[in-house]
Amino acid sequence: MLEPTKDHVLETNTRLKGKLENLAPQLQAASGYAFYNTSLYNFDKLLGDSPNLAANLKNFINGFSDNMREVIEKFDFNNTIDKLDEAGLLFLVVEKFKNIDLHPEKVSNHDMGYVFEELIRKFNEALNENPGEHFTPREVIQLMVNLQLAQDIEALSKNHIIRTVYDPCCGSGGMLTTAKERIHEINENAEAHLFGQEVNPETFAICKSDLYMKSADGRDAENILFGSTLAEDKHADKRFDYLLANPPYGKDWNRDKETVDAEFERGTAGRFCAGLPRSGNRKD
Repeated sequence: MLEPTKDHVLETNTRLKGKLENLAPQLQAASGYAFYNTSLYNFDKLLGDSPNLAANLKNFINGFSDNMREVIEKFDFNNTIDKLDEAGLLFLVVEKFKNIDLHPEKVSNHDMGYVFEELIRKFNEALNENPGEHFTPREVIQLMVNLQLAQDIEALSKNHIIRTVYDPCCGSGGMLTTAKERIHEINENAEAHLFGQEVNPETFAICKSDLYMKSADGRDAENILFGSTLAEDKHADKRFDYLLANPPYGKDWNRDKETVDAEFERGTAGRFCAGLPRSGNRKD
């Protein structure tokens, strides 16, 4: 049997296309991940046809499996490609990525978190925004996770243990992945299932794509949902063993005010029985 690779995906797609109604399971197995890409292009082929780079790169992106469509759409790649192409920078950017190995085995989630933080910090400085609204330092995440699990070490060390971890504003997923890694440090046989929700399109896409790359079944990635947890809690029907979050304190939540006020009126049956802060820059 061929090792899971892009070539294996293409061979499997050619061999089975038209013979099976649903090729996804076979193509996922061929790629070794919960997603795959059936485009014939790779970086070498893209750069080898520079006059058509923009169109070919879009073809490559469109070759990803259906379960990656939401991620691709949130990254808004087509618009970015058009902007880079118009500015004459697309070839240079693609060439740079060709020469950088960002495989999860080479760049851990922890290290990628630092890369993400640095990019966010630079952009926020340029826009004069507060970087604390967008990321949580890795050291703070590790402290939060250790405090969360400290009283549960004995229970987590038992056989057949299953735990769920939830972050209602999960960003790029740092808290979730750090919690799972810590649980596995305590008990490598423990099952840890991750759940989250994120309102920012780009960080949602980063989180979901990272989790897709970390497991063959993609279960954790499928549990990351898009939208405002204040206005529409998409995990409202679930209960979790652990909850970790760094909410965007100080942000205006007027757009969600009607929904939040309605839930506040439910008292202890809702999430906000303890009371509500002001919704904007003025006192309500």
